[in-house]
Amino acid sequence: MLRPIAIYLPQYHPIPENDEWWGKGFTEWTNVVKAKPLFKGHYQPHLPADLGFYDLRLEEIRKAQAELAKQNGIHGFCYYHYWFNGRRILERPFHEVFESGNPDFSFMLCWANENWTRVWDGGENEILLKQNYHEEDDRAHIRSLIPYFKDKRYIKVDGKPVFVIYKSSDLPNIKQTLLIWRQEAKREGMELYVCRMERGNEPDNKEDLMNGFDAAIDFQPGSSSLKSYREKNKKKYDSSFLSRVKKKIDFVLRDKVNKIDLEDFVQFDLLSKDKPYKFYPGVSPMWDNTARRGALATVFTNSSPELYGKWLSGKLNKFKPYSQDENFIFINAWNEWAEGNHLEPCKEWGHQYLETTKKVLNQFK
Repeated sequence: MLRPIAIYLPQYHPIPENDEWWGKGFTEWTNVVKAKPLFKGHYQPHLPADLGFYDLRLEEIRKAQAELAKQNGIHGFCYYHYWFNGRRILERPFHEVFESGNPDFSFMLCWANENWTRVWDGGENEILLKQNYHEEDDRAHIRSLIPYFKDKRYIKVDGKPVFVIYKSSDLPNIKQTLLIWRQEAKREGMELYVCRMERGNEPDNKEDLMNGFDAAIDFQPGSSSLKSYREKNKKKYDSSFLSRVKKKIDFVLRDKVNKIDLEDFVQFDLLSKDKPYKFYPGVSPMWDNTARRGALATVFTNSSPELYGKWLSGKLNKFKPYSQDENFIFINAWNEWAEGNHLEPCKEWGHQYLETTKKVLNQFK
């Protein structure tokens, strides 16, 4: 039995920090509604359907999200978790899920450990909140998470809570951090199952990166496949398939918009080699971060529920669970509206992405 996990963004409620940095009442929706089409046939803005422009402080919304996910085969949410040396941010939705016991829906946490800046791509210009990594903070951080790990809804592998690091390559001594985390968890009578997101910007020596980790996660579309795709399409190829891809690919700077043909990328990704370590597959419904990046956006063109279904099915055909519990596939994302990347119903596609998810998953039961 597979356990599909949808990555969940808790941005949709006002907080003092965003009021200060971006203006009173700012949430992710502020940018979403401002997006404009940048070329003919460009689907923008992405507007929500069933759930509307929701506020995640409302328990009714969180319950409705979980019910939609559950009805369409999603096992649980992977909530982004923000920690800056003891400072939490955007924590209210998940904290209320934890405290209230509702919704009764499985979850795990992913530490989104990038600096917060005035640009939306994790760059280093004008830092608003900075990560400072050190041993004392490692201990305080993992101790703060222990109560969550003990929740009956927390997703586990062989009884071990699954904790994910978004950008593990940023940590100066990841092996030491993982050792400290495991030591602190052991004091509480538990072991951890720690994963890293593979985002395509890690050092080449993946074997070193896996020391201390239990598994890696294919974070699409910012994965190693995209990095390889970009690199290989700068060169000439003898392979008939790759030659065809090179001719068809729409990977040009036109009006500064970085356009990538999703169909070609999916074909490329499905031909990628298996990793020499535990590696959970990932897919993305679509991708278009115009709402955040404007004319500098990256847009995956030709996105559709059918193509998404082909990608999801292809990944699952290749994936053999490592054990009864090591059976995850990650979908990025449940609600990344400003990245044009969501399973939640929208005005353009309605429930089609959710229905496609359910249909494909039912074929692999």
